[in-house]
Amino acid sequence: MEKLTPQEESAMLAIWKVGPGFIKEFMEAMLPEQMPYTTLASIVKNLEKKGFVKSEKFANAYRYSAKVKEADYKKKYMQGVVSNFFQSSYKELVTFFAKDKKISADELKEIIQQIEKGDK
Repeated sequence: MEKLTPQEESAMLAIWKVGPGFIKEFMEAMLPEQMPYTTLASIVKNLEKKGFVKSEKFANAYRYSAKVKEADYKKKYMQGVVSNFFQSSYKELVTFFAKDKKISADELKEIIQQIEKGDK
């Protein structure tokens, strides 16, 4: 599985959010970050060539759906981020966000409670 471009990731986020759908539905899901219809259609076609989505013909339109699960993509690339930028330490990742005040003490407590409960 290859890393997607930022525009491809935006398109995939819309596809994951909508589920099986048409380009117009993905455009609506991308608001306010909208791009021209033809640009999005081209990106989705490229995602199909890369194996991230599949298409199904309906009359004279195509309905697209994800072939790659959002969780699988996140897991693969978060591991790379943690490995490359945080010495393979999720503790370093959390510490970075805590020091930069991107995560509060209350949020950290909530995360700890989820870990202790075994929630995902």
